[in-house]
Amino acid sequence: MSTERNHRDDSPATATPPDPDPAATPDLEPGGGVPLGSTPPDSAQTSGLSHPQPMPSKAMPAAWLVVIAVLTLMAAAFVVSLAAGWLKMW
Repeated sequence: MSTERNHRDDSPATATPPDPDPAATPDLEPGGGVPLGSTPPDSAQTSGLSHPQPMPSKAMPAAWLVVIAVLTLMAAAFVVSLAAGWLKMW
């Protein structure tokens, strides 16, 4: 059984890696350690979500659309009734 997880892509990277180049890092000992008193090289840190985010509710956007549609229809009915003379404002 073949999996894509084991496939290694040897194509050139388009961006520089976040970790410093070990060959260009001063005071780096073989094996990646640093001598006492030296500060290890800084590395980029990324963080992810601590837990899956819940899916947003689809009920509220639908409710807002209904409210906006009702208000629009009421405003249109008001304008039509004014134009037809059914309501006397002044």
